[in-house]
Amino acid sequence: MYKVSLLLIGAIAFALNANGQDSSSQVFQATHRYLKIPIKNGAPKRNIELWSGKDKIRWFDAELADSVFDWIAYLDIEKWKGQQLKVITNAADKEIRLFNPLIQSDTDDNTNVYVEAGRGQFHFSAKRGWLNDPNGLVFFNGQYHLFFQHNPYGTNWGNMHWGHAVSSDLVHWKEIGEALYPDESGVMFSGGAVVDSSNTTKPMILFYTAAEKSWGQGLAYSLDGQKFEKMPQHILAKITTGNRDPKVIWHAGTQHWVLVLYVEDGHEQHTMQLFTSKDMKEWTFASKIKGGRGNDRYLFECPEFFELAVDGNPKNKKWVLTGANSQYAIGNFDGKSFHPEIERLFSQYGRDYYAAQTFSNEPKGRRIEIGWWRTHTNQGGSAFNQSMSIPMELKLRTTEKGVRLFREPVVELQKLRKEKHSIRGKKVNASLPNVLQDFKNELAEVNLVIDPQSAKNIQINVRGLAMNYNVLTEELVVDNVRAQVPLRNKKLAFRLFVDRTGIELFAQDGEVYMPINYNFDRNNLNYELTAYQGEALLESADLYTLKNIWSK
Repeated sequence: MYKVSLLLIGAIAFALNANGQDSSSQVFQATHRYLKIPIKNGAPKRNIELWSGKDKIRWFDAELADSVFDWIAYLDIEKWKGQQLKVITNAADKEIRLFNPLIQSDTDDNTNVYVEAGRGQFHFSAKRGWLNDPNGLVFFNGQYHLFFQHNPYGTNWGNMHWGHAVSSDLVHWKEIGEALYPDESGVMFSGGAVVDSSNTTKPMILFYTAAEKSWGQGLAYSLDGQKFEKMPQHILAKITTGNRDPKVIWHAGTQHWVLVLYVEDGHEQHTMQLFTSKDMKEWTFASKIKGGRGNDRYLFECPEFFELAVDGNPKNKKWVLTGANSQYAIGNFDGKSFHPEIERLFSQYGRDYYAAQTFSNEPKGRRIEIGWWRTHTNQGGSAFNQSMSIPMELKLRTTEKGVRLFREPVVELQKLRKEKHSIRGKKVNASLPNVLQDFKNELAEVNLVIDPQSAKNIQINVRGLAMNYNVLTEELVVDNVRAQVPLRNKKLAFRLFVDRTGIELFAQDGEVYMPINYNFDRNNLNYELTAYQGEALLESADLYTLKNIWSK
């Protein structure tokens, strides 16, 4: 916590706002890029409005600090530099001391950013504020663009903007400010993005839901990937108050765009509805796929729809439709209707992984996914909360149960590797020394191939987090999260990514994906492998210490 400058504490002129409630009003000349807003986590929320003349240009809720703040939020006012602006803040208690006079800055001068004890070191998280669903994942003008649901003014959900970060390698990200702000039609809920390659200007197009007011589907475009202009009219009007999260793709076979939208029909029926368009402005209803109902969250929220080759064969492709919980269907698509061959499949068995989205226009033709990972990062005076998963490549492979979705960490993550420690052909049982005892590190990639042989149970202990595998039942249990992990050729293959905020586990070459949010004890750097009720063989272990993504 930091003491607010005495300049921030002063008398406030109180006025009556339009609703007849007490409010404070300050007029100031915009001379710098940012307006600094002191935040105290857990303080009463105050409504803040920024006006230019008769136009309300920005508005949000914030836990405004009185005399002590936890962190500073930065409101970008560069667009109005040189103008007189007015801030109105509701204040039912006339004795409250808010930010008065207002402080401006040309630089974001918060210290201790990206090195906080609770921040994931190779998982993207917002510099400040709350983060949830990834939005508009797209490759454009030589960069990967990651948009995300963002509350820039608090560490809890609210004030939904589209935050924006870019990367040249899917690993190192640079946050570049808000792409979409709330407007009179609502706050900015989730959606997707495409590049219109048929247009001479090849713009990036964003699709979003204007939520809580109009519930219409909006379109914004950009020629440079930095500044975005919203179309004045929505491209789809409200269907129900439960319609949201537009995902748009190009269907080459029919030469038109396809928009997939989550719509809650009557009686809590979850559906994905498909629309088609030639110009992305006028859309025609095409078909509907029913999911679960109520708490059955099959095909609930955040649709993702894409085509993949089966076993890498370009002559054998299938379409995959998913919802926010990653439950998916595989089938065929004719440009208007999706025909499932098999439904309600799982490839993700972890904890608090949600609303994953894949990149469009990926230059290597890969299907790359990033999901929202609900990490336990809202600690004390923290200025940020939540994070994203690592990027993963999706593939369809044939198993004995049929075609299934597999996940693999993208090859670019190998850039983070530092020191390598390898082990080959070591016996493992409860009476032998720990074969991993020489490996110690906070950030790690751990690749293991294990032959259980006569052992009944295998335990991998990662810095105090136990992973227990029952050889007879083929069940893996990690911190009370369970998944079936069938042996392949009588062996187990595990790949683990260990960060401060948990692990992401890929079992059997990505057939099973288990992200487990878990705040590690930073003093415990030990890794252990043990076999019980028999003996196992560690065929191979390749262990890497990892660099963080924040250091320059």
